[in-house]
Amino acid sequence: MTVSVAASDLQKDFDHWHEQAMREPVQITSQGRETAYLLSAAVFHELWAGFARGGTVSPLSDEEMAMILDAEVPAGHADADAPTP
Repeated sequence: MTVSVAASDLQKDFDHWHEQAMREPVQITSQGRETAYLLSAAVFHELWAGFARGGTVSPLSDEEMAMILDAEVPAGHADADAPTP
């Protein structure tokens, strides 16, 4: 369970929240909305390594591209393909 702290309270007692972040990520809020997270260097590096391992998407074959281009939107879902304003 992630703990949450208002940005103003974080500033008042940074040492406490820094120590808390060594145990678990701390959600930082401003005016009641989530704005950032404070987390340990170990967690950051683990997340960053996972992101970096994500790699690239393999190109689609001509057959796969043809299947996508020939696909039709099912009845009742045509508006899902409409551009958003």
